[in-house]
Amino acid sequence: MTASWRLDRCGDILYIETIQRRRSPEIIWSGVIRKMSLPAFKDALRDSILVCDGAMGTQIYSHGVHLSRSFDEVNLSNPYLVSKIHHDYISAGARVIETNTFGANRLKLRRHALADKIGEIIAAGVKLAREAAPRDEVYVAGSAGPLGVKLNHPEGIEKDEAREVFAEHFTLLLDNGVDLLFLETFSDPLELALALETARGLRPDFPVVASAVFDERGLSQGKTPEQVVGLLEPFQPTAVGLNCRLSADLMLPILQRMHAATRLPLSAMSDAGESRLVEDRDMYISTPEFVADYARRAIQGAGVRLVGGCCGTNPRHIRAIAATVRMLQPGTPSISVKEAEAGPPRFEKEGKPWKEKTPFAAKLARGKFVSSVEIRPPRGLDSSSVKEALEGLAAAGVDAMNIPDGPRATARMNPIHIASRLNTEPERIEIIVHYTCRDRNLLGIQADLLGAYSLGLRNILAVTGDPPKLGDYPDATAVFDVDAIGLVGILNRLNHGEDLAARPIGDQTEFLIGVGVNPGAINLDLEVERLMAKIENGAEYVFTQPVFDPEFLTRFLDRAGKLPVPLLAGCYPLYSYKNAEFLHNEVPGMTIPEEVRLRMKEAGTGARAQDMGVEIAREALREVRQRVQGAYIMPPFDKWELAVRVLDGIIEPAPVSKK
Repeated sequence: MTASWRLDRCGDILYIETIQRRRSPEIIWSGVIRKMSLPAFKDALRDSILVCDGAMGTQIYSHGVHLSRSFDEVNLSNPYLVSKIHHDYISAGARVIETNTFGANRLKLRRHALADKIGEIIAAGVKLAREAAPRDEVYVAGSAGPLGVKLNHPEGIEKDEAREVFAEHFTLLLDNGVDLLFLETFSDPLELALALETARGLRPDFPVVASAVFDERGLSQGKTPEQVVGLLEPFQPTAVGLNCRLSADLMLPILQRMHAATRLPLSAMSDAGESRLVEDRDMYISTPEFVADYARRAIQGAGVRLVGGCCGTNPRHIRAIAATVRMLQPGTPSISVKEAEAGPPRFEKEGKPWKEKTPFAAKLARGKFVSSVEIRPPRGLDSSSVKEALEGLAAAGVDAMNIPDGPRATARMNPIHIASRLNTEPERIEIIVHYTCRDRNLLGIQADLLGAYSLGLRNILAVTGDPPKLGDYPDATAVFDVDAIGLVGILNRLNHGEDLAARPIGDQTEFLIGVGVNPGAINLDLEVERLMAKIENGAEYVFTQPVFDPEFLTRFLDRAGKLPVPLLAGCYPLYSYKNAEFLHNEVPGMTIPEEVRLRMKEAGTGARAQDMGVEIAREALREVRQRVQGAYIMPPFDKWELAVRVLDGIIEPAPVSKK
């Protein structure tokens, strides 16, 4: 028997082959480690949210370099300072850093009598960034700003000369080995379009981000966001966006208009709020949390793919933005376990058919519209409320009760422990235990799962888990040895009588393996791809995140096609307008349409608001019912009675007891 798999750790691929010889129990490990090359910038921008660095100029200024000097020349006179700034941003979580070459064009350098040093300054700028950036983890963007003179103006510069100046600047950046060009802080959209056209003429397929400056009215030299996008699109920028002059909250509506006007990826680099003059210094007073909050809104509500900071931002702002991005796309573990060979894994022992594993599976197999309700474990020792919920749900005819594992990274009773203590009758109601990858390494995961099975637990929902930053202990260490895809693979191996090292474990487990999916994911293609990987690795049914807008689920299912496994639609009966706003603005993966939030606002508070929340959930469930095999209700504050109200008339009532 030969089994092989692949572990991806922080950009490295560790190939491990495990061979069990038939005549000997000896396990032979052979492995090769090689570095992965950094994905093409366009691909990375498509598949993930990239965090850019923050201000360079204000950071240099804050270290005592006077405004009258050329900040670009600091590459030569104080390379340590520039290098330190790059390292600080990378340590804060930036995956894209910009060279200190924003003003390194011939016209601007001429003001400082440095035009003859343009080649040295740019070469040093790229070298400092490249040396600071791990080549397989961080992109180096060649920063280039406007020329500093008016275009086609008697006291300015003609287009042909402007092209020559841009071409010299860009060529030096390209020749010194940047990964992309970043054309930024252009207050004249026509000049930005000319710069972009010039860059395209040099290397037509090279990644170029084009970023304009807008005022508080949402105009860039009188042009609307839609008009600016229209000027730039013919030159096929890799991404468009805006930076400088505006705080994050003022940028958001402009980004939303850009998002509606183009399919191009968007970039957003806000200032750290409005500056105030304090003892001859421009001080920016917006907190990192404020900047990060609006970065999240820009990502969720305006399709932003490249996000960082401009004037006044520092590594603390970038660290907060990076933490927010990790929360929005937490499914990136330090190790991902996948089958190396094409197609589904092969095993010596056959697993039990999924339809025969549990009563819940049997109900799904015969086409029953099933239901499950999520109830969180207690924060302390008293689990009576969970038992009460179980009894109430069983009496209402609910098929299963989900117990999450440390939801939102909070410290609660272990769901395996509490589920094993509940006296369940599987034919009446079952328990589905969530198991996260956040807190356990590969050894602990297998130990926990074997223990859970020995305690009689059969229904497992494999989830990656919320990062600790979300919860009560933001500084806690997250393990993430595997993500949900890898966890499904481990469960599947146990179901075939093997551990992760392909070592026989004796009797096979019979876990029914469930997984989650987010129909409202930012990158829908990636979400579909991950779901298919989970199914290929052994997932047998799927729960969705709460569906507030049925169109999200319809679009997801249209993209995914007919799934080979049952899918249950998630529903959340909103409790109040405040509850709706919190979920929409603070919880990753939750998108609540403005119309729904407005209905909750108009409903007021108390019973009327709860009635409205139940009705909205029922409407969503009725609309998607024909495309799903069940309902998964997540009642707020564990109020299981609200879940029963959502399901009233939708599921079959519990049989009347003959006692």
